[in-house]
Amino acid sequence: MAGDTLLRIEDLHFAWPGGPELFSGLQVQLGTGLTWLTGEDGSGKSTLLALAAGALAPQRGRFCAAGVWLDEAPQRYRQQVFRIDPTSEAHDALPAANYLEGLAAHWPQLSAAALDDLTEGFDLRAHLHKPVYMLSTGTRRKLWLIAAFAAGAPVTLIDQPFAALDKPAIGFLTEVLQDVQHHPKRAWWVADHTVAASFAEPRVIHLA
Repeated sequence: MAGDTLLRIEDLHFAWPGGPELFSGLQVQLGTGLTWLTGEDGSGKSTLLALAAGALAPQRGRFCAAGVWLDEAPQRYRQQVFRIDPTSEAHDALPAANYLEGLAAHWPQLSAAALDDLTEGFDLRAHLHKPVYMLSTGTRRKLWLIAAFAAGAPVTLIDQPFAALDKPAIGFLTEVLQDVQHHPKRAWWVADHTVAASFAEPRVIHLA
């Protein structure tokens, strides 16, 4: 485990209504830097990220992010963890630029410099005037990734980051993830089916 534990999951039990138990007593300690979450379709990767973000309620279990327990201070907990559902339609009516400008209201550690660099790196500047609903799937994902890396949250959760991206964006995202791989103060938990070969000695939590 690298650095301090920034996300702790204790005794997690979860099942969808009418379905089998997806997690039974799951324990996770997530340190600083980059950790991958891998597994086949249906193994619960997206569900686990939603639970860790406080967007889903478990049948049993506790979550602690950056020293804040979800059951004790839910609002403060959610300020420690950045996650956006890549299929979300909640921001569809906003121009992309307004969505990014509004991040600072919830994420006081938002980096304006990182926001600018990421917008340039993902080649999104020409699309900022468009409402989110007009963006292609890949462009929307670039917008969510810009927000995720610029927000400055102690814990950042990203689901299938490479999905629907064009080749230049995949290359840029790979560089960004490599840059944060050993970050000393923040944690990134990235869910995907496998880890790209370009990541040497990755930390991986695998769901069977």
